[in-house]
Amino acid sequence: MSKNSSTQKTVNKPVSVSGIGIHTGTETTITFKPAKAGEGYKFVRTDLPGNPEIKVDVANVFLEDVVRQTALGKKGLQILTVEHALAALVGLGIDNCVIDVDSGEPPVGDGSALPFVNAILEAGIVDLGVPREFIEIKEPICMVEDDVEMVAIPAKRLEVTFKIDYDHPAVGIRAASFAIDPETFQNRIAPARTFCFLKDVESVRKKGLIKGGSLENAIVIGEDGIINDDLRFSDEIVRHKVLDVLGDLALLGRPLKAHIIAVRSGHAYNVRFIRKILESVGIRGKTSVAPETSLKLPMEADEIRKYLPHRFPMLLVDRLIEVDPDGMRGVAIKNVTVNEPFFQGHWPQRAVMPGVLQIEAMAQVGGLLLLTNPKYTNKLAYLLSVDGAKLRKPVVPGDQLRIEVRLDKIRGPNAKINAQISVDGGIVAEAIILFRLIDGED
Repeated sequence: MSKNSSTQKTVNKPVSVSGIGIHTGTETTITFKPAKAGEGYKFVRTDLPGNPEIKVDVANVFLEDVVRQTALGKKGLQILTVEHALAALVGLGIDNCVIDVDSGEPPVGDGSALPFVNAILEAGIVDLGVPREFIEIKEPICMVEDDVEMVAIPAKRLEVTFKIDYDHPAVGIRAASFAIDPETFQNRIAPARTFCFLKDVESVRKKGLIKGGSLENAIVIGEDGIINDDLRFSDEIVRHKVLDVLGDLALLGRPLKAHIIAVRSGHAYNVRFIRKILESVGIRGKTSVAPETSLKLPMEADEIRKYLPHRFPMLLVDRLIEVDPDGMRGVAIKNVTVNEPFFQGHWPQRAVMPGVLQIEAMAQVGGLLLLTNPKYTNKLAYLLSVDGAKLRKPVVPGDQLRIEVRLDKIRGPNAKINAQISVDGGIVAEAIILFRLIDGED
């Protein structure tokens, strides 16, 4: 393997790993294949007609499945639990790779990234002779929500520090810190296996997850201690959390120079922080143009009113700032001021934005995402149902709501949207919203 860490690399030849998927429980094979410089990572579902592809990008994260895993989804295409395979690529310094999967999930192997690392090293790594394009940050980036936090500090290389804090005698408080290079990753991070608490297993299985989980591919923590008492490192659990962060950093699309410090973070929080990094360095979240449409962003209120029928005081979207080129994800802003008309009658003694209006704001952004798509010109989006609504924190005057929506699926005239609102990087509300698209004239 080339010692030059400043040039792009890929695998030398195709190499495969087979096994069962930890969540699906089905037999599956993943194949790492060479890619051109600048191509990045992309998955290919070889079991589906046309071998559809999905790029490894934070815009393609499937929000509904960012629980105990990182999943990619786009236009009916899903690939679950991609983080361990991606961690192997990031940790070994590979910039470009085509990843074939013949089912909806890579194999779990032993629950670590080591099977992927061993296969890639067996195939070999080649230097493409093209300079790497790093993401470098100039000042600290911080996101805090309750007792979870992530920070990115300027650094000359990639470093990851992780702290866990579990109320369990066998785990407790642990921290680990690594400067990431291929040798350190291969020997000290890649072997660390995924883990779960026995008390959570039944509830997770009721959700249709971990069908392929066993003591052979996960550390299981019981009430009194670790059931499969064969830890590879005394701090294997926190090392696996470092592995997960590395896998999620693949969503940046480019290698990162920074010191990432994470406390009690999980995949969903990692994904939100990655978006914050991209916005902070100016790669995402600024002014953009959706190339498949004439949509100009940011879209101000006057233009929004051309798409949404709502008017004062019921228009709850101030600005549309981001729409992905495929129309699957959008981000809008709502600034909450003390002059909002609803504050006059809703808890006048303590101004709190009504939860139903937070849900309405998410619905309006979801409708805006649909109606700005040329496929649905001259349509109206009627709200049919709201599921899984959660109001996590009060919204008060001075808050700026960042409303993010993702199109889950469209079946006939019905469209399903996953939505969430965040303030200062912390989620304050979320919901799954179902719409019916009808002709505007109707």
